[in-house]
Amino acid sequence: MTHIETTSRDTVRAGTTPGRSGRLGRRAVAMASIAGIAVLAAACAGGSAAPSGSSSGKSIVVTYSVLGAVVKDLVGSAATVTVLMPNGSDPHDWAPSAKDIETMTRADLLVENGLNLEGGMGDAFNQAEKAGVKRFIASDHISVRHVGAGEGIDTSADQVAGAPDPHLWMDPLTMKDVVAALAPELRADLGIDVSARAADLEARLTALNDQLVAILNTVPAPERSLVTGHESLGYFAQRYGYKLIGAIIPSLSTQAESSAASLAALEAKIRAAGVKAVFTEVGTDASVAQAVGTDTGAKVVELTTHALPPDGSYFTFMTNIANLVAENLK
Repeated sequence: MTHIETTSRDTVRAGTTPGRSGRLGRRAVAMASIAGIAVLAAACAGGSAAPSGSSSGKSIVVTYSVLGAVVKDLVGSAATVTVLMPNGSDPHDWAPSAKDIETMTRADLLVENGLNLEGGMGDAFNQAEKAGVKRFIASDHISVRHVGAGEGIDTSADQVAGAPDPHLWMDPLTMKDVVAALAPELRADLGIDVSARAADLEARLTALNDQLVAILNTVPAPERSLVTGHESLGYFAQRYGYKLIGAIIPSLSTQAESSAASLAALEAKIRAAGVKAVFTEVGTDASVAQAVGTDTGAKVVELTTHALPPDGSYFTFMTNIANLVAENLK
């Protein structure tokens, strides 16, 4: 947007300068034409950027797709919202390109998840901060869940008891806290008033939570045991009364690796708890997940904890996950 606005101002100056000869007037027209082509090219070049035309002219960049869906819902047309990570990508493994970093440094606000979810973006965050970009870190405004003792997961650096869990989007009421914190910051830092949209979105997130409670309560309490690709359902389990049995990759991040010993221990727990389904995710080795399912008799079900559905809705995203969990554990 910065390129477009600067070019437009230059075009106006060139076309309205008084007292010039016809030759300079023709030159101004040519400059205006070149500027118009540049604007068109810039508009066509955007990859993940949201459509321009916000009422404020402000630009918000969000790191992650699921968080971005909620931010877009909150902001509406009050600002242009760009999501950096392609939908369905592994946030633990993704790193920004030079173009992504440029997009970040030109934004008015950068919205991040935090808690090291965006592990490959540390340098880019520093560059954006040096460029004067305001930052909003979602995890600074929630009740952070920490790994509990005896959750059946190993003691790698990010899995020891007390380690902070970054998968905050798996709880609608936690996302409601994010919305409640972001709305006043948009007004204070960007001059954007989304208070009415925030109130509506918070009410819908509360209603979504009630809907998920109804879905997930159809699973009898003794069968509410979760085994996932990596440890991503902590907030979900905490909110809805489910128990974390373990994970194929025994870590909060997909960058860890499972060992023969950890898989053997996990399979023993699956048998002991009578777990009916193992949920795989982005970053999970499909062959390892299938082997665990074969050894234990549990179904292997793909769970899209890191990818928005085709409609791009957070509400559909969470409803789909709840339905999959309930259908395969009952």
